[in-house]
Parts: sequence; C-alpha cells; structure tokens
Amino acid sequence: MLSFIRSWLPGLPSFQWSILSTNPIDSVLQGLTGACGISVLCNLMRVYLFIKCLSDPERLSAQRDRLRSPRFFTEILHLCVLSSILSVVGARVGALVVLEFSLRAVSTMLSTRKGSQNSQLFLLCQYSLGCALTSSLSFLQEGAPHRTLSLLLGAGLAGLLTWHTQALVRHVGTMYELHSKQRYCGVCITLLTCWHDIPALLTTALKITFAVAGMAAVYLINKDFLSTSEAMRFWTPLTICYTLLVIYMQEEQQQNPSEQMALQTVFVRMGGLLILMLTVGKWLDVLHILVSLLGEVWCLLRARAMLEVCRSQDCSDSEGVYRRGAERWSPNTGSPRGHSPPSPSIEASSR
Repeated sequence: MLSFIRSWLPGLPSFQWSILSTNPIDSVLQGLTGACGISVLCNLMRVYLFIKCLSDPERLSAQRDRLRSPRFFTEILHLCVLSSILSVVGARVGALVVLEFSLRAVSTMLSTRKGSQNSQLFLLCQYSLGCALTSSLSFLQEGAPHRTLSLLLGAGLAGLLTWHTQALVRHVGTMYELHSKQRYCGVCITLLTCWHDIPALLTTALKITFAVAGMAAVYLINKDFLSTSEAMRFWTPLTICYTLLVIYMQEEQQQNPSEQMALQTVFVRMGGLLILMLTVGKWLDVLHILVSLLGEVWCLLRARAMLEVCRSQDCSDSEGVYRRGAERWSPNTGSPRGHSPPSPSIEASSR
C-alpha cells in the first residue's frame, strides 16, 4: 500500500521522506534557539506592558493581573512545543515565512501614522522570529567545521537569556510596585527610568535579526535551483502571492484587529503559501507549512492576554494622539488654539 502511494506522488526522485532536513541534533539546537528567542521577546513585552499598566492604575488595573508571570510548568511546555515545531520545519519554508513577515512589517511601518503605536506587531511576529533565527543559523553555520558545537553554545546562551528574562518577569510581577516606591532595588529603579525604551530596544533587535534572516532566506531558497529559468518559475508566483497578502493586510490594518481576525489572517497567509507550494514546491514543503500553521496558532493562543492588553492600550494611545491634535488646531480657522490670527483693526493701526 505504501509503495502504491509513493508511486502515485509526483516528483518522487526529489522527494525526501526524512522529516528533518538537516542533521537531527543541529535541527533540535536551532529549534531550541528559535524558541528561546521567542520566549525572550514575550518576557520583555510582558514586563513592558505590566509597568505600563501600573503607570495608569485607574484604567488598566484590571489588565495588570493578567500579565503576571505564568507557571513554570507552562513556560517549559511552551518552550518544548515551540522547539519541536521549529526543529521540524525546514529551512525552505522558514525562509518563506521570514520573507512574508518582512514585507508585511515594512508595509505596516510605512502605513502607520506618526505618533501612533502598534505594539501588537511585537507579538504577531513570534513565530516569524523563530523562523528568522533558525534560517540565520542555517545560513551562518553552513559548512562550518564545528557546526554542532557552535549551535550548542548559541543554544546555551539563548537559554541563559531566557532564564534571566523569566526571572525578571517574576520579580517585576511580585516586587516592582513595592520596590519602585521605596527605591532600594537596582533592577526596579533601572526599569522605573528606562521601561519606555523597551519597544525601541526590541525594534532595533528585530530589524537586525530580520535583515540578516532576509539575506539568509534568499540564499536558502535559491540554492536548490539549478538554472535561472527554474528560479523564475518559483519567484514569479511567489511575488504575486506576497503582493496579494500585503494588500490583504493593508485592508485589515484599517481597523483594530481582534483575536478572531488575527487567527483568520494566519490562516489566510498560510493558506496562500500552501497553495503556492502545491503548485511549485515539494510535498515535504506542504507538510512543513502545516506544521508552521500549528506554530503560528500556538504562539497567538499563548500570547492571548498580552494581545488584548496591547489592543486596548493602542486604542487609548491613538485616542490620545487625536485628542492632542484636536487641542492644537482650531476646527474653524485651522490655526493653533491660543494663537488666533490678528484682527484687521490691529493691522490698520500698525500701518
């Protein structure tokens, strides 16, 4: 029966029945590094949102309790699931996810109004960040003489950062409110003065990560092509697919996305890549896209509470921007309030 199914599938000579596209140990280490990067991002965002809720206790006190540190077993389970998913997903599909998110992020930043914030983008890029780290490691460590040892050291460093950020989340959730008032804890005093800089720090880190991952993604996709015509047959429908996805995302950005809309967007994006791989890809790529869909949904469900807090805070910040703009400009004359144009009698007397 199995031989009959294999004979029916197209492209059998190029089909690889191994789930892991590289050395299993290297794939596991790359997946662990990507999962640790996602965990560090979420932990820093949790610290930032928790302190921001404390800055406005009357309006955001109900949301503050939802941002406290989750249980240790839950964090370990989340890390193991993400590591397994990122280990299974091949470099080719990971590169496609990286390119898709890079275009979407650039489109979002260009269309965002000046002064408004979109903190949801930090949480919507979780799985894409994991694919960016695995793709970058595949590109940078390709052909290295001590590849496994280098990946082991990188995974150890990523695990150390994850452990420290998780400890920071637990400390902030339990002691920050007390320590920030009494001012005798160095960590809390530092956060009291620098917590506004966390989004800028994350933005810079993500820009560098996706810049390296973008170059790695182009290389990882092109290395399988034997000729320019074969590459064009792949890149042409890929460009059309990504263009349609960016247009769809532009329409979705006109309103504040809910949890259902975020999940719907994930299914649309992965569905587009699935159709593309069914047309010009391999069957193993189709399997990896289905696994990537599971990873995207897992990351969104895991960060559900933080996404809801981001939506409410982004709406409040947008209303504050509009309110400040309305206070600066008069609706009738179009001039700033407090600076009305001079009357004709004053101009005549001055002449």
